[in-house]
Amino acid sequence: QAQLVESGGGSVQSGGSLRLSCVASGDIFRFNSMAWYRQAAGKQRELVARLTPLGSSGYADSVRGRFSISRDGAKNTVYLQMDSLKPEDTGIYYCNTYPTPKGSWGQGTQVTVSS
Repeated sequence: QAQLVESGGGSVQSGGSLRLSCVASGDIFRFNSMAWYRQAAGKQRELVARLTPLGSSGYADSVRGRFSISRDGAKNTVYLQMDSLKPEDTGIYYCNTYPTPKGSWGQGTQVTVSS
């Protein structure tokens, strides 16, 4: 299975910004829609944002207008720009393909937003 490595998380105050990165191995990146998912403590993993190879994006209602997903084909990397962060955005963020996660889930990157 393809490997996925997330980075860029951290601790910020409410209203702050972070930019997450995910490097994917192999052809998983080239031929699939990619997505960011997150899992808050005690909750199920949820879809945050998705992006097709042709650039069509979609967002969860809770992040629309604040988050932006993008990809760099030359680097096999997908990004998540997160602005106007809220405490409810706290969680571990993962990337994988969409709609069916085909890669091995990485360790994710922790995002903590304090009020």
